[in-house]
Amino acid sequence: MKHEVYISREVIGLGHNESAALIKKAINMALDAEGIDVPCIISVMLTDDEGIQTVNRDFRGVDRATDVLSFPMNELVPGEFDEDMCEHDMDSGAVLLGDMMISIPRCEEQGAEFGHGYKREIMYLTVHSVLHLLGYDHIDEGEMKAQMRAREKAIMGDD
Repeated sequence: MKHEVYISREVIGLGHNESAALIKKAINMALDAEGIDVPCIISVMLTDDEGIQTVNRDFRGVDRATDVLSFPMNELVPGEFDEDMCEHDMDSGAVLLGDMMISIPRCEEQGAEFGHGYKREIMYLTVHSVLHLLGYDHIDEGEMKAQMRAREKAIMGDD
């Protein structure tokens, strides 16, 4: 399936050379695993801790940096993608899934902290964000979080 992924950098030179390819690969893995068989559009902003903290404060009222933020365009039910419930691009007809923002410094830190490195961490954060765009959430420590973690593990091949 041909999905459109638009990646921009808030800070010139931010990110590793392979970041865009890894993000696109992770988006395709997640959409394929979720059975999404229609073209989708996702925008990704790579930023630093200051940039993501500003957005986190302005949109969520949380004045701290985080690793990834997701901004879904649609209200979807996890695991039950319905193209008819989605916004579509006027020109191409592709489903507008939403936007994500990833803090590259946080990604580097967490990759080192968890011992699996930058490449796996940026792919994991991307998969995590795509699942948010598809309606998954982890608001509490209950069933919703368990469902999302199970999908992340399956998509990343950790099961």
